[in-house]
Amino acid sequence: MKTYIVGNWKMQLSERDSVELAKEDVRLWSAQGAQHPDVQVIILPSHLALAGVSAAVKGTTIALGAQDTFWEDKGAYTGEVSPKTLKELGCEYCLVGHSERRQYLNETDEMVRRKTEALLRTGINPIVCCGETREERESGKRDGVVIAQVRAALAGIKPFGNQRVLVAYEPRWAIGTGVPCSPDEAASMHTLIRETLLDLFNGDIVERQCGIIYGGSVDIKNLAGFLAVDVIHGALIGGASLKAPDFTAMAETAVEAKKA
Repeated sequence: MKTYIVGNWKMQLSERDSVELAKEDVRLWSAQGAQHPDVQVIILPSHLALAGVSAAVKGTTIALGAQDTFWEDKGAYTGEVSPKTLKELGCEYCLVGHSERRQYLNETDEMVRRKTEALLRTGINPIVCCGETREERESGKRDGVVIAQVRAALAGIKPFGNQRVLVAYEPRWAIGTGVPCSPDEAASMHTLIRETLLDLFNGDIVERQCGIIYGGSVDIKNLAGFLAVDVIHGALIGGASLKAPDFTAMAETAVEAKKA
């Protein structure tokens, strides 16, 4: 199983700054990445920066991803972006169902499912986000919420060929707060998600084509603790991915975790 180090740049950078950051990531990591193919670095710029960033990472060991997509290939959907367009721009991965989209844009589980299905149809690997709010956690609903989100997102869907489905467990109360959940708590949730995947897919698909990564206030100081847990296959990183030396150091931490 690969370890995935995913940088979600959100709406933090201009197009020019995005390209410069991508070039710096390539300079610092690409050669190392060739030596360590079991650690996959993925960067997710904003849509308007995808073309420039795609050119910057083309032919390197850094994979390009998008932060969202629409579920139709074309049509009268003002402001949306087709998965086919993302594929043409070189995207290998795409985030769906991020809690910020659920919170601010009322994205539903059914919308996440349709987007996931469209990505797989187009040949893009989805990174499906799930996670509970603080209220849901404190009221004892955490497990049920996360199981329901994973089941809804992947209902009737199956990766084929060499496609990957990544599930990113991001407790919503930890995102951007600087207070992640503990590695033990993350391990418990990742185990629960894995059991849910085994109910949806056969064991061979789960072992070869599914990964479960943690997100929510991940940084260079706490990443090693998460990666020391077998059921955690990487990290979805927000603010800490915006500085190339820090992000590269996190990829190097993943290499060391693999050795251990």
